[in-house]
Amino acid sequence: MESYAPPARILVDALTAAAAADPARAIAFQGAPGANSHLAVREHDAAALPLPCFSFEDAVDAVRDGRAERAMLPIENSLHGRVADLHFLLPESGLSIVAEHFLRIRHCLIGHAGGDVREVLSHPQALGQCRHWLRARGIRPVPHADTAGAAAAVAASGDRHVAAIAPALAAELYGLDLLAEGIEDAAHNTTRFLVLARDAAAAVDGPAMTSLMFAVRNVPAALFKALGGFATNGVNMTKLESYQREGSFAPSEFYADIEGRPGDPGVDRALEELAFHSKWVRLLGSYPQARARTY
Repeated sequence: MESYAPPARILVDALTAAAAADPARAIAFQGAPGANSHLAVREHDAAALPLPCFSFEDAVDAVRDGRAERAMLPIENSLHGRVADLHFLLPESGLSIVAEHFLRIRHCLIGHAGGDVREVLSHPQALGQCRHWLRARGIRPVPHADTAGAAAAVAASGDRHVAAIAPALAAELYGLDLLAEGIEDAAHNTTRFLVLARDAAAAVDGPAMTSLMFAVRNVPAALFKALGGFATNGVNMTKLESYQREGSFAPSEFYADIEGRPGDPGVDRALEELAFHSKWVRLLGSYPQARARTY
């Protein structure tokens, strides 16, 4: 259920109206205006109209319903791991991954100047990315739906003992003070976003990524055999995650990212071998690499 603080609600309504007038330019994101996802949308496409959505599901629905051309969702962070459970959202959505974007995350402590901050509101990911900084200062972390939404809540409360962790843009939008900048626990703090659309991306020129899901057969060494084709065909797998659906303890399903695209001979042979050893394989999209993978 949607629950934006009043300062955010005003901006949400304005951005929603702008997107409704030109949905072909709209990119849906999760969070209140001023969130890191909002910044990612602006970096990825300066001409886009950001459409704030309260949840990841709402952002996906905005694309499916035609209220936005694309959605931009975080999938992983260099400090705190997996962000959004896209492998649960994507199969039922009917959407394709058409792009990726990397955003350097710079967290700020924002609130009302002159107070002794005792607790801080933010998204659990942001709190986790700043946990050492907070612990060293004895500040209690309090989870919130998103970073900018936390800033809006702090602005509405007027409490000088409560602050938020959010981008500097949120301080600007909600009339708050920057109490500290760069409080993330590591300088490499970066979040990878995926861009989703109703139609698959056009033919990719240059280095490409492909995302897929699969479930191997329930036999000994099935995963080893299924993945062997990527090694023998020289296809680099950059990400492999297992998950279980609907709380069961049935054999795991897998989400993977590989370098390359269908049509590349090595990728085609690897996917053929994967399919042979799997119950099913689902391609989620091929898209340009936003950043070269180096190891």
